[in-house]
Amino acid sequence: MIQSNNVELEAAAFRKLLVHLQQHPEVQNIELMVLADFCRNCLAKWYAAAAAEREIDINYEQAREIVYGMPYSEWKDKHQREATPEQLAAYDAKQKLKAQS
Repeated sequence: MIQSNNVELEAAAFRKLLVHLQQHPEVQNIELMVLADFCRNCLAKWYAAAAAEREIDINYEQAREIVYGMPYSEWKDKHQREATPEQLAAYDAKQKLKAQS
């Protein structure tokens, strides 16, 4: 496959992932962390890091707005729920497993 096609396809898939996450705010970040070992904030950190590597001026908060589709504080007020004890326990268990690897 031609490299430019690969980049174009990866970018399209990433945009689709962002739209999917924006359309499903009921899926909490802690659930993503437990199940997939990444969340919306991770995507924003990766986005900001990729920008920095290319000397593009996008900070973490700007990257969060791209990922969340709105300022993070607004998303948090509208959609973020308090983590349940079960979610916190699952997250802690996942972190312990990662530390042992």
